[in-house]
Amino acid sequence: MSSTNLDNLVKAKQLKSEPPDQNQVDGMIRSARNRLADLELEGMSDEGRFLLAYGAVHSLSLAALRWHGYRSENRYIVFQCLPHTIGLEDHKWRVLAKCHNLRNQAEYEGALDITPQLLQELIGITLEVLTSVEALGPLR
Repeated sequence: MSSTNLDNLVKAKQLKSEPPDQNQVDGMIRSARNRLADLELEGMSDEGRFLLAYGAVHSLSLAALRWHGYRSENRYIVFQCLPHTIGLEDHKWRVLAKCHNLRNQAEYEGALDITPQLLQELIGITLEVLTSVEALGPLR
């Protein structure tokens, strides 16, 4: 992973450098796992499942940033950083960026138009991000 790119985002005031905190990382992972478990609740709508998966992957993306000693207040940036924090392929974080835009539409315009394919892709990427974040291991 390249901290040079992350340091450049600090210089551009898109990220803040902050000592990593194991409790924060653990809490974010726990929150993501709880949301992923809730995806399986019977009767959950696709919209509800989408919002839970989005929340989970956002929490995991934040956890990866915190593990590396950075913080962001911008929801979109955390997805852009995934290639640098866990090595996620560009096309996958772009799916997350699309989901971010859809989530914003739902939040600010009251419209959430998702396809079953996008939902499955989001859930699959979220599970991959979970595995990668957990593979970072405890802070040293």
